Amino acid sequence: MWLAQREGVTLMRIDQRYAHLHLHAGSSDGGTEGWRFGDKIESFERASLIAAFNGAFRLSYKDTGFAAGGHVAEPLKQGLASVVTYTNGISDIGAWGVNVPQRGFAVYSVLQNQTLLVDGGAPAANVSGCVVSCWGATIGGETVARSSLGIDRRGDLIWAASAGAVPAQLAQAQIAAGAQRALELDINPDWVAGYLYLHPALIPVPVPLVPGQYGIAGDFLVPYTRDFLALVAS
Repeated sequence: MWLAQREGVTLMRIDQRYAHLHLHAGSSDGGTEGWRFGDKIESFERASLIAAFNGAFRLSYKDTGFAAGGHVAEPLKQGLASVVTYTNGISDIGAWGVNVPQRGFAVYSVLQNQTLLVDGGAPAANVSGCVVSCWGATIGGETVARSSLGIDRRGDLIWAASAGAVPAQLAQAQIAAGAQRALELDINPDWVAGYLYLHPALIPVPVPLVPGQYGIAGDFLVPYTRDFLALVAS
């Protein structure tokens, strides 16, 4: 694990040789039935739990998709920015049907949200000129809590989040960290949060990752309405 703060953005790098993602369905986004990874971090994940962070926009929002373990909560769409996790435990990020899925790899889960924030190591062309209509409705103004997930040339994942940023700041933080492709995850203060988990006892102890984050009630350890991603040791 590697953590840093750059110009108000928290960065967490994930080495996929040692850790992998579990895409969790929320009790409202996805529902409570039929998911291996449901609306909370389960007991079988807790011993190897490293971190967890928010997912993407609500599935009722335009340009989203969600599927895992053969179940579909929102149909997948061509060209959308996607976090794809294969059955071998490796995750990738790209435009669905363009960069992902990789040929010959069986897909386990896919989370889709809008179009790529970073592609080919460069920010999206509309990252500054189309903030609200292209990158999500905000609670007021363009500078709000935002999060993203990227991937670098080596295959490390990079989570980037801030309690107050515009999309261009998030894209530049990802690029500075080496991301080749990245998507925006959720935005606005109620839904952007990440935690590291310490293990002094049987119950993981969450430590907030983003200075100023509002936080998620229950820290993903109790049922939550929205989808999220958990990081566990391989």
